[in-house]
Amino acid sequence: MFGLGLSLTPGDFRRVVRTPRAVFVALTLQILVLPLIAFALVLIADVDPLIAVGVMLLAASPGGTTANLFSHLFRGDVALNVTLTAVNSVLAAVSIPLITNAAIGYFDAGDTLGLQFGKVVQVIAIVLVPVGIGMFVRGRSETFAARADKPVRIFSIVVLVMVSVGAILGERENIAGYVQEIGIVVTLFCAASLSLGYLGARVFRLGEKQAIATSMEVGIHNTTIALTIALSVLDNTTVAIPAAVYSIVMYVLATLFGLLITRTHLARTATP
Repeated sequence: MFGLGLSLTPGDFRRVVRTPRAVFVALTLQILVLPLIAFALVLIADVDPLIAVGVMLLAASPGGTTANLFSHLFRGDVALNVTLTAVNSVLAAVSIPLITNAAIGYFDAGDTLGLQFGKVVQVIAIVLVPVGIGMFVRGRSETFAARADKPVRIFSIVVLVMVSVGAILGERENIAGYVQEIGIVVTLFCAASLSLGYLGARVFRLGEKQAIATSMEVGIHNTTIALTIALSVLDNTTVAIPAAVYSIVMYVLATLFGLLITRTHLARTATP
């Protein structure tokens, strides 16, 4: 989140005014539709209550900065991605506690988990404070922010890998059963997120570049945030498993999906 802050300026938030429809479509899909899809999937699959909470936490997590990279690779509107990531990360400080608390209550996981006021404050701090510090640093020295960008990105990837592996090792006795239980759910959720982001944008007559950007923003979640909240705030490795598995699945599916829509678009534009 500090790395995200280093890449943001106040102008990234002001850009919402210039592309209101694209932002509205993407945020509606991200904040309202995705949690409903995740909820339906865990109900149909009848997964363990703690795993279900983990899937809902994942669904509530904002798009990650990796979405910007994938959007760039597949010629999406990267500026839109930056704006969506900025706005979504701020909104996540509210949506994550709301959705996670609702999931804890619905799946009757309150005896094991709890997201009381103090923990809600922790979530807000984890989401917003590093972003604010990063933006402050960039505001004071763009040169330093540019120099720090690559090392911070590498560090973020290392942290994601370490935390994912740690979560899996923490549940090594049950991991085979959990992966079998949750693998199909998170794969379907990822595929649905990518497809919905693209098709939803096209239905609302957004351009191809904006549709690609929306697809990547909606489909690629900030799994590090989900893992951090599961492990350090909720203090539960089982809740972290869906995000750990998703962190692997999303890179594979996002690459395949990006190649698919790029080739389909090229074939369509080449047809006389």
